[in-house]
Amino acid sequence: MARFFKNNENVTLQIDTEELSPAHVRQIKALNSILLHVLTTDKENEFFDGSAELMRLCAALVKQAKFSEFLTGHDNISYADQALEYSLDLLQDHMGKARYMVYDN
Repeated sequence: MARFFKNNENVTLQIDTEELSPAHVRQIKALNSILLHVLTTDKENEFFDGSAELMRLCAALVKQAKFSEFLTGHDNISYADQALEYSLDLLQDHMGKARYMVYDN
């Protein structure tokens, strides 16, 4: 479970890490740090490299998710790999339409 707290300058995210491994926690911290950097950098190479690293870390977390640990689907392809392929297909669709979902209330 995650909770958000906001003041004028900062947003604090609290995540219940009880069911997460230490590696998961480190990856979530790295993901958060890279996301912040990508959103605030003014350097082209850092924007592109950071974006690629952000996506790589997201994929790594999906591959290490508890749900997909022992499950395989069609043709013995892991659920994690199937989920990542599905995600990439949806991302390609959104990029092709030049339209992104906005979650800002």
